[in-house]
Amino acid sequence: MSSVALNFKKYGSGGEPLIIIHGLFGSHSNWAWHCRRFAEHYTVYALDMRNHGASPHVPSMDYAAMAEDVVRFMSEQELDHARVLGHSMGGKVAMQLALSKPSLVDRLIVADVAPVPYGGERGEHDEIFEGLCALQPEALETRNQADQQLAEWVEDEIVRQFLLSNLVRREAGGFQWRINLPVLKESYPALRDGPSAEGPFDGPVLFIRGDLSDYIKPEHKDAILKLFPKATVKTIKQTGHWLHAEKPETFHRLAADFLGD
Repeated sequence: MSSVALNFKKYGSGGEPLIIIHGLFGSHSNWAWHCRRFAEHYTVYALDMRNHGASPHVPSMDYAAMAEDVVRFMSEQELDHARVLGHSMGGKVAMQLALSKPSLVDRLIVADVAPVPYGGERGEHDEIFEGLCALQPEALETRNQADQQLAEWVEDEIVRQFLLSNLVRREAGGFQWRINLPVLKESYPALRDGPSAEGPFDGPVLFIRGDLSDYIKPEHKDAILKLFPKATVKTIKQTGHWLHAEKPETFHRLAADFLGD
């Protein structure tokens, strides 16, 4: 499976490299506030993963491929090591990178996801996919129209605004998706899988979870420690899955303290 050249934004230039990987439906812009803060001490590279943001649209998508995209990015930027932070889908990419290429990862932060497959007949994003696929972006005149239509599937206004940030205007009128929605939907079962590993990653790892989210549960402890024996888990109170956006100062403090150890 061939890697792709990822779009990215660089912040700062005066410290050790820090790579930030967004989650499903996201882009590097979701992390701009944190990137600016981290850039006070690190050279920050915020990535757009394949089929997201301004990175290439390709027909395949799984964690091995996305980790190879990051390996290629590091080679292109002449980075032989970096601290790595990933949220949700990006957290699994970051874990896969650390497990596959441990020499590239100095320290790892995983935001609100465990190294496990998330099973069940329906996934937590199935309703979101139904809503996004039901929209006809080329026929939309305003984002408000899209918001009103998507509300039938996604109740939370903040989540809707996050999702609709992927709509971009067309010169011919209407909108289009900047995400590769058909491939994301088709690849969703693979994105619910856990990372694969031949052995553990022995470097320092911090898992940060939101106590209102069920992505990291007490029963995931054994799976975490099997693959990441030096891992610690921190919890942010009254916070859900988008913990870095809901409690940015708290999240940043926990991440910065760990990265600076």
